[in-house]
Amino acid sequence: MMKNNILVTGAAGDTGTHVVSQLLKAGANVRAMVRQEDQRSDALKNSGAEIVVGDLNDFNSVSAALKGMNTAYFVYPLAPGLLEATAYFAQAAREEQLKLVVNVSQRTSLRDAPSHSAQNHWVAERMLDRSGVPVTHLQPTLFMEWLVYFAEDIRDNSRIVTPFGKAKYASISSEDIARVAAAILLDPASHAGKIYPLFGPQELTQYEVAKILSDQVGRTISYIEVEPEAFGQIVSESDSPFNRPFNIQHFIGIAYMFRSGRLEGMNNNVEEITGTKPRSFAEFISERPGLFG
Repeated sequence: MMKNNILVTGAAGDTGTHVVSQLLKAGANVRAMVRQEDQRSDALKNSGAEIVVGDLNDFNSVSAALKGMNTAYFVYPLAPGLLEATAYFAQAAREEQLKLVVNVSQRTSLRDAPSHSAQNHWVAERMLDRSGVPVTHLQPTLFMEWLVYFAEDIRDNSRIVTPFGKAKYASISSEDIARVAAAILLDPASHAGKIYPLFGPQELTQYEVAKILSDQVGRTISYIEVEPEAFGQIVSESDSPFNRPFNIQHFIGIAYMFRSGRLEGMNNNVEEITGTKPRSFAEFISERPGLFG
């Protein structure tokens, strides 16, 4: 049987690294697309992946990366340029007659989303649907890794400052998203044309998140509720890598979506597709000893 040749974009990122690992374990031929060669790409190469340096916003680069591939994993960072990148990827995938594209979208992907990024993901889904290439859309809720970006403040000030109010949501780890993506890429015919919202195993408020974190680190971590605009101002005055107008507009927009209850809910998609339940938030924290102090 001919091996499945799979392109993984964002291969050095949160989900991409895990997708590559899962696929290599299954014996697939993996081409890992990265923006630059560094220690992360070296690790991917040493694990058995073919490395290709490319840019999703360069059509020639995308086309070259997809040459000879059967399926592909498409993920784009929280940044401007998604729609142009999707158009390039869809055209190149059509030319290569791919059997499947697994597209990482967002749970917030809605036509009327107040976040420009979330609305762009909805449009990107529709672009891929019309491309003629079989596609599966993954719509994960908020990544558990979201909290990692606040690790320094949690360590130094024993607090979580976020704009989600009393909203409940079932966050999911990037590794669980990657397990779903890998399983689909290895069985493309069973999942083409599907949309899978992805959730973790528990709906939690930020107050409950703070309680679990407190139990894990052995001291009280408080949740400080702030309004979405106030949170945007905090980010704009920080040295966070997300201190960009596009990102701040996204945070404010999705905060209102969470606070309105539009993103509540759960399902069993992770377990049904992979055969294993997603990790809990407590497990996620326990896997990162010392990160939060």
